[in-house]
Amino acid sequence: MTVNRLRPRRSCLAVPGSNPRFLEKAQGLPADQVFLDLEDACAPLAKPEARHTIVKFLNEGDWTGKTRVVRVNDWTTEWTYRDVVTVVEGAGQNLDCIMLPKVQSAQQVVALDLLLTQIEKTMGFEVGKIGIEAQIENAQGLNNVNEIATASQRVETIIFGPADFMASINMKSLVVGEQPPGYPADAYHYILMKILMAARANNLQAIDGPYLQIRNIDGYREVAQRAAALGFDGKWVLHPGQVEASNEIFSPSQEDYDHAELILDAYDYYTSEAGGKKGSAMLGDEMIDEASRKMALVISGKGRAAGMQRTSKFEIPEA
Repeated sequence: MTVNRLRPRRSCLAVPGSNPRFLEKAQGLPADQVFLDLEDACAPLAKPEARHTIVKFLNEGDWTGKTRVVRVNDWTTEWTYRDVVTVVEGAGQNLDCIMLPKVQSAQQVVALDLLLTQIEKTMGFEVGKIGIEAQIENAQGLNNVNEIATASQRVETIIFGPADFMASINMKSLVVGEQPPGYPADAYHYILMKILMAARANNLQAIDGPYLQIRNIDGYREVAQRAAALGFDGKWVLHPGQVEASNEIFSPSQEDYDHAELILDAYDYYTSEAGGKKGSAMLGDEMIDEASRKMALVISGKGRAAGMQRTSKFEIPEA
């Protein structure tokens, strides 16, 4: 398998597959990922034509630097298989992942994997190259999230879909992503942590879903910072105004990135022959060890994926 589970996904831009103007504009926005949507953003009567529109834009558009994803309809509908066949046969070589919404069981991921494999073999594409993004949107999907995460080697991300999830558990709120009235704690903490644990246990990325009040950037920032603090890799964006905020929030600060790189350099030096083969050492006033290295790898990896540049370097101490 050749899927890339570490693609940058700080900002995942949703674009209606039936809207050529939006598809054109999306190519110039600084989102890490763009997913062309055949599901909720497309009216039922528009879906058949939208498949062909998406194929055209994947093949002819300039998506340089972006992860290219198509969200198909879920397996309970009559559209799914034709979505996958039309898009992958038509533009599979210019497609990175298929996003499967409303995943409730591992079997649904296996079914998509098998269909993708058949298409790849038929078309002469590299088998296994197209990844799968699994979206958790109801209680059954959350209960089965660990099995979903391991259902296929193609799976790259687990995504939280808050709107359908809120409806599925009868949450008392109409504002997607906001806390429901009357509950003094974080109503999403358990959901987000369960998704995050399933993702991290299987070396997958965890992505938070949309915030529908698209002009409320402060509200978006607050919700995104919650997910970023837990360790999520990115969040959906529904409007160009949310892209910059998401990229910033899911990137380390310059100070943290520099510090992480210094820890890695210092640890490499101090554990080497020249550095005395030490298991732990001091970096300024801070003791660093193997655990420090692991934590620094996370921050440096996010910074490197975001294209950040160091502003400091490790100096070997004088003897």
